[in-house]
Amino acid sequence: MRVVSIPMRTRFRGVTVREAVLLPGAAGWGEWSPFLEYSALVAEPWLRCAEEAAAGDWPEPVRDAVPVNVTVPAVGPEQAHTIVTRGGCRTAKVKVAAPGQTLADDEARLEAVRDALGPDGRVRVDANGGWSVDDAVAAIAVLDRAAGGLEYVEQPSPSVEDLAAVRRRVSVPIAADESIRRAEDPYRVRDLAAADIAVLKVQPLGGVRACLRIAEEIALPVVVSSALETSVGIAAGVALAAALPELPYACGLATVQLLTDDVAVVPLLPVDGALPVTRPVVDEAALERVAASAERVGWWQARYDEVSALRQDRRS
Repeated sequence: MRVVSIPMRTRFRGVTVREAVLLPGAAGWGEWSPFLEYSALVAEPWLRCAEEAAAGDWPEPVRDAVPVNVTVPAVGPEQAHTIVTRGGCRTAKVKVAAPGQTLADDEARLEAVRDALGPDGRVRVDANGGWSVDDAVAAIAVLDRAAGGLEYVEQPSPSVEDLAAVRRRVSVPIAADESIRRAEDPYRVRDLAAADIAVLKVQPLGGVRACLRIAEEIALPVVVSSALETSVGIAAGVALAAALPELPYACGLATVQLLTDDVAVVPLLPVDGALPVTRPVVDEAALERVAASAERVGWWQARYDEVSALRQDRRS
């Protein structure tokens, strides 16, 4: 077990430092990086994903590159413009509905992103369930105009029922993220016709093969997204995107750009708006450079033991 701690370039959904556990296996490394507040029950599928990666149990790819979007945190318009310009992608995913910010803040950010992309780029927004149904309907109309047309809106409201209500009242496509990965029944999104697009994240959903099953059964176009991983964790998302029969949208896997450092010899960063389908080589010098403190290593070891105990209880 190697524990790393990497500062973020910009505060992102309340995270300023990203911690991750790298686990070695027969095929290389897997990443286990559930967010700090998650319970052992929630963190267990993330560990399954890491173990699958370390064992090399990934399906064969059907493509050798995965198109990706640049991710724009809830920053001011000038910084948003810079992030998009430097991101090297033709699609931008923009965070909106952040606590303490207004719709006018989101509108200004979207206008700056559109200016940076030009008229032909694609813009999508992610509200992380931050709006009520009525607020979502009103905000989507404003932001659709500000962006010069939105590709889709991700998780505008918290519940599956709310997503379905929003989808019936707007013309912009709706994508479901939390309503799939945090739900006891991820297929309610399908059953209630609550979304046009499914956003899948490999760690929360238990790995590449588990996500492929969900993708097949949910019968919606899929966007593969990250959970702020290092290149080791991103590689699992790339493996999923590479194995999907169809990939109509750019994926949210360019988030190594949000970290100040990485653990790979060649970090998984976009080139011409795409990531290569590859397993990155871990840099031992980088592991030392971004190593977490002994206290944090102990904390993660205790957490790992807690998840292992949970598994044992399930078997007995």
